[in-house]
Amino acid sequence: MADIRTLPEAVAELIHDGDTVAMEGFTHLIPFAAAREVIRQGITDLTLVRMTPDVIYDQLIGAGLVRKLVFSWGGNPGVGSLHRFRDAVEHGWPRPLEVEEHSHAGMANRYVAGASGLPFAVLRGYRGTGLTSARTVTCPFTGEELAAVSAVTPDVTVIHAQRADRAGNVQLWGLTGVQKEAVLAAKRSLVTVEEIVDALDPVPGAIVLPTWTVTAVCEVPGGAHPSYAAGYTVRDNGYYQEWDAISRSRDRFTEWLRDAVDG
Repeated sequence: MADIRTLPEAVAELIHDGDTVAMEGFTHLIPFAAAREVIRQGITDLTLVRMTPDVIYDQLIGAGLVRKLVFSWGGNPGVGSLHRFRDAVEHGWPRPLEVEEHSHAGMANRYVAGASGLPFAVLRGYRGTGLTSARTVTCPFTGEELAAVSAVTPDVTVIHAQRADRAGNVQLWGLTGVQKEAVLAAKRSLVTVEEIVDALDPVPGAIVLPTWTVTAVCEVPGGAHPSYAAGYTVRDNGYYQEWDAISRSRDRFTEWLRDAVDG
């Protein structure tokens, strides 16, 4: 059964130097509070996996905690570049960053393979692109040449959700992306939630992750900000716009890191 912990306790126990960590959420339910706690604790040499790195990974990269990034699209949604990500790739600041790029379809299938206990996924794609992260296999039935991508099996997956009950069952709804698959593919999982309730009321289209799939649950209201949690919070578009100016400058980013995270 999932344990109910404070966020600092759960991060310290579940995320370690050198881990491969997935922090998933598509526009919605992005676990920003958990990422900031990783920064506070200085957990480093991480391999980060995510379909869209978003501002959450820009902050972790800028803090110097990331060795490698595995992703399928990198940008500040609706605004432009991720400048800390770009600075690390182009200039090695604050440390060199290894990158492994996939397509969205490839990343999604990699999570599905990991959740299914399979070593790789097969799909049509990658051909005609500059991506070198896939291999090719020949279908034994048709002879067709297909792309093969290795399964993603993170040491830890971190997601945000709307609710959990006191037994550790987690409920999320809205734009759920690959959160379910990312949790099922991982060795350990940490879920921050808006609230812990006595019972999970049915919600149309909701996903329930049973307690046995979750290692730890933390009650963190607003834990997705500046992302949002449907039914609880709204997206802070101004934050994303302001981040562009903050992240362009190493000095301004360092000031943000001190004031917004360490402070």
